[in-house]
Amino acid sequence: MTKYVFTTGGVVSSVGKGVVCACLGMLLEARGLKIAIMKFDPYINVDPGTMNPFEHGEVFVTDDGAETDLDLGHYQRFTNAVLSRKSNATTGGIYNAVIQKERRGEYLGKTVQVIPHITDEIKSRIRMLTAESEKPIDVAIIEIGGTVGDIEGQPFLEALRQFRLDVGPPNCCFIHVTLVPFIEASHELKTKPTQHSVRALRDIGIQPNIIVCRTGPHVMGEDQRKKVAMFCDVTDDAIINAEDISPLYAIPLNFKKQHLDDTVLRLLNIEAPESDLREWIDMVDRLKSTTQEIRIAAVGKYVNHDDAYKSINEAFVHAGIANNCKVHLQWVDSEQFEKGIEPADMLKEFDGVLVGPGFGTRGIEGKIKAVRYARENKVPYFGICLGMQMAVIELARNCLGLERAHSTEIDPQTPDPVICLLTEQRGIKDMGGTMRLGAYRCDLTPGTKAHKAYGEDTISERHRHRYEFNNAYLDVMTEKAGMVVSGKHPKGDHDLVEIMELRDHPWFCASQFHPEFKSTPLRPQPLFREFVRAALHFRNQRG
Repeated sequence: MTKYVFTTGGVVSSVGKGVVCACLGMLLEARGLKIAIMKFDPYINVDPGTMNPFEHGEVFVTDDGAETDLDLGHYQRFTNAVLSRKSNATTGGIYNAVIQKERRGEYLGKTVQVIPHITDEIKSRIRMLTAESEKPIDVAIIEIGGTVGDIEGQPFLEALRQFRLDVGPPNCCFIHVTLVPFIEASHELKTKPTQHSVRALRDIGIQPNIIVCRTGPHVMGEDQRKKVAMFCDVTDDAIINAEDISPLYAIPLNFKKQHLDDTVLRLLNIEAPESDLREWIDMVDRLKSTTQEIRIAAVGKYVNHDDAYKSINEAFVHAGIANNCKVHLQWVDSEQFEKGIEPADMLKEFDGVLVGPGFGTRGIEGKIKAVRYARENKVPYFGICLGMQMAVIELARNCLGLERAHSTEIDPQTPDPVICLLTEQRGIKDMGGTMRLGAYRCDLTPGTKAHKAYGEDTISERHRHRYEFNNAYLDVMTEKAGMVVSGKHPKGDHDLVEIMELRDHPWFCASQFHPEFKSTPLRPQPLFREFVRAALHFRNQRG
């Protein structure tokens, strides 16, 4: 029978629930258990696909094409859990499903209410998480977004209270992640906010079994741990100190020292062999002991919000581990290149240039100028999604003389639409969940940089886009502009260009897909790994 771990947050949002869930999942997998993991988000958007990355952070995409919360990226990087559209649900998605059932008459004319209809739908999503799994799920980990006390989170917490009774208390464990602030004036950590947060949770009918205390750079003393345990009615060994630790991937080792996995297994009455964390420990040691450094300029427009490109940031950490190299990723605002600043003045100190994904017209011309700088100066270049499209436009303009070449997304009247709307996107009006999403096959061309990076003939990568390379320009781009098509998706009437390279360039590679979504610290993504290797070589050559 599947056991359940529910994780809630207290005092403030963004307290680290996603990382706690991911680390716990990693520790349980290391003990031979099969896990499933999901997140409930209390916002009313059906999914985060239409939300501004500057406000919400990146949209993480699963193999089956779900646009999900960025916390699923943490789950992906720490665990081997299969992530799908079942792994993320929102208030908007829950209410939408209930309303659709009501419209179809499935409630037989009854008054539709939060209890039981909304809470029943929430509980059904929890059950769906473990249904139809190839192997039985030992532990399902469910994160509840937001903070205890938020009005929008109340139906989820009520559903958890009911679910515990449905499956029996011995089969559920509640973890509460809370902030323990340090007050400078008194030079001490204060546990009172945690006590109030737990009291609010208990008022709902949920008693946490484990409390994870986020303490910043500080560590709680034994007296403070006992105080939290006493006032919150948990055992001393169930108080976990979550001080800030760098690197991120050392956090599960800290939790292991405090026996988080042992406590969860005891509460759920699960027996499991002891874990072997040698591979993970070795990875963390290599990350801490890197002896080389490179600087990568990431040219984009959401440069003031780290979470907007969270998976890209982490993929570079993974690539650095593979190359015994620390990657300093500096986000560069592309709009400045449209206001008189020359790319060379900003980019000459960097060892590689990345143009990442994005939407809209702002900063586009600056990105194209950054591509030109990398191409003409033989600087390693990596383009992702929009970054590939910008590379194609730059080549068409400056190597073929098609001065007004563009994407029809940006300039619908361009005489040379080298990037155009996907055929299946024509006529679509709704914005949410309608792009080309999820994993697609890509056949690699032997002898290319992409083929050498992957070491395979066929790969699968995840997409999130509406526009594609226009095959009407394929011959002229490959024959006269030096473009090499190194990856294609076979598609009946025409193949879609998935990866392009440059013939006469040390390392210039761009993909229509998002390779960052599948990178992990133990399995660095091949294109990121090789881009960092090329940037390191470039740095060593120029001294």
